[in-house]
Amino acid sequence: MPDDLDFAVIDSRRSERTGYPEVVYCAGKTLDQSEAIILRMRQQGIPVLATKVDPILADRIHVAFSEAEYDELARTLTVGRCGTGQGLVAVVAAGTSDLQVAREAVRSAEFFGSTVQLITDVGVAGIHRLFARLDDIRKAKVIIAVAGMEGALAGVIAGLVSVPVIALPTSVGYGASFGGLSALLGMLTSCAPGISVVNIDNGFGAGYQANLINRLCSA
Repeated sequence: MPDDLDFAVIDSRRSERTGYPEVVYCAGKTLDQSEAIILRMRQQGIPVLATKVDPILADRIHVAFSEAEYDELARTLTVGRCGTGQGLVAVVAAGTSDLQVAREAVRSAEFFGSTVQLITDVGVAGIHRLFARLDDIRKAKVIIAVAGMEGALAGVIAGLVSVPVIALPTSVGYGASFGGLSALLGMLTSCAPGISVVNIDNGFGAGYQANLINRLCSA
């Protein structure tokens, strides 16, 4: 079956090169375009993760595939998965306002095969809440630290654990946070070692990277 849809060319052999299939980024695409890409991928037997998914598109896909799973908060849609049972990823969110991005990271890592625990509302403003969850956090093979404002959570966690920390800045914060830029810069300049940083609000990228690390640790 040809991969060319006129407006898109599906990379149907990406998993042979990278171990994971192409992911559908729906923002900027019409509903019809996103639907056609997802349908074609499923016709080829490719598991689907779609991000930035409109609820109308999710309804359409669910009609075609009853097994489709839509997370309204994360705005992710999955049909099938790439695997299960890899080691634990902890997604640690500073506040409730960070949950949309955190959930995108959760759903992405789960899709690619990781076991994920979401730990919420443990930002440094109430640092006792973080300390109360340290035993759970330290069970993970890789940690995603999700925070806006000044983004301090990632550096604090990295100083308390012995595994890689992926810092995920969010666009949460008042005016001087510059839409997440302050969190991004704070995470990039953290003095704690062992941190890697993805872009602002890139929950998918953090989940993907965490699963790559997890897969190596589980090999």
